[in-house]
Amino acid sequence: MSPDTGEWGAYPRGQGARIAVYAALVVLGLLTGAAGTLVQDGWFPLGLLLALAAATGLFWGGAKLCRTKAGAAAPGAGWVVAVLLMTSSRAEGDFLFAAGLASYVYLFGGMLAAVMCTTIALPAPPVPVRKNR
Repeated sequence: MSPDTGEWGAYPRGQGARIAVYAALVVLGLLTGAAGTLVQDGWFPLGLLLALAAATGLFWGGAKLCRTKAGAAAPGAGWVVAVLLMTSSRAEGDFLFAAGLASYVYLFGGMLAAVMCTTIALPAPPVPVRKNR
């Protein structure tokens, strides 16, 4: 609730601040995707659970922070870009994703979490008592 107007709304209010928050969420999505890629197979099965929990928490936290579906889509897009860039193998034969169950669960589970957090209907911001219809 804004102290000067008493109105609720999406946060942050300014367009420049909102764009900065979305950009920060994309960067956090990139970092979470890269970290999850390294952790998910290294500490199996707890690393996989940790990586998926971190990604899901970031997606849901972005949605709740901005009170918009784009708040969940921004880190989801960053996460997908990071993960897809890391799936390719190099000419030397190096790779980060093995052809195992953990890799597929991380890839599809993270994408499913991003889609679910983006499509879940967020509750409308609360209306101050004096603004009731």
